[in-house]
Amino acid sequence: MSISRKNLGIPYAVFLMIFVVAPLIVLIFYAFTNGQGQFTLENLTGFFTDPNTLGTLFYSFAISFVTTAICLLLAYPIAYILAMSELKTKSVIVMVFVLPMWINFSLRITALKEVLTLLEGNLARFPFFNAVIGITYDFLPFMILPIFTTISKLDPALREAAMDLGANKWQTFLQVTLPLSVPGIVSGVSMVFLPAMTNYVVLDMLYNSTYIMGSLIGSYFSAYNWHGGSMIALILLVIICIFTLLTSTGEETAERGGALL
Repeated sequence: MSISRKNLGIPYAVFLMIFVVAPLIVLIFYAFTNGQGQFTLENLTGFFTDPNTLGTLFYSFAISFVTTAICLLLAYPIAYILAMSELKTKSVIVMVFVLPMWINFSLRITALKEVLTLLEGNLARFPFFNAVIGITYDFLPFMILPIFTTISKLDPALREAAMDLGANKWQTFLQVTLPLSVPGIVSGVSMVFLPAMTNYVVLDMLYNSTYIMGSLIGSYFSAYNWHGGSMIALILLVIICIFTLLTSTGEETAERGGALL
């Protein structure tokens, strides 16, 4: 008995309804209601008028931006060297960078905390520095892998053609390799920038008293203010959707440009 394609999609649709649509409806309900269940916009206006929430949002952006920039500066040379090398063991070397991700998260951050304690003494003196170091350590492999994969798949004939036309290695990199590796960069940035805004667990384990968006949302729910916490989570979700849309558009543009090459 043959099964139609529509029937194959039913389990997926049920999964989405239960674990995506239903929680989102609950989130929207709490975001736009008060303690009596009445519709209100106070949670929305309160977010944009409260200096604490806006300060936390901008601080989270700053940490996420710096972390993403550092990950990109570290990951791109590593991914480029490994992708361009003729080593038969380069896949093993890439695995070395991914290997720490297989270790328990708490153990990795605890080990990093001990190292930072030896270097700095009192971790509380450098909250921004600790946050950036901790999140960079946690998300660096997510930047290396997509860039490495993208560069590895580039056609070597494109670089050879550029050099045959008179371009040196630096010009070939700037005009051929770098533009064609933009999709990998965009993927890496998306995988680092967005989670870095909410990864408050790293900060807590490094004795960092700084609040980011994840910490702020958690504090609202811990105080049983589900309405304010839901609104902040909903606003963050909108920001994530906008960022994802922009990065997807940039990736499609880069891919069209690569196709023209």
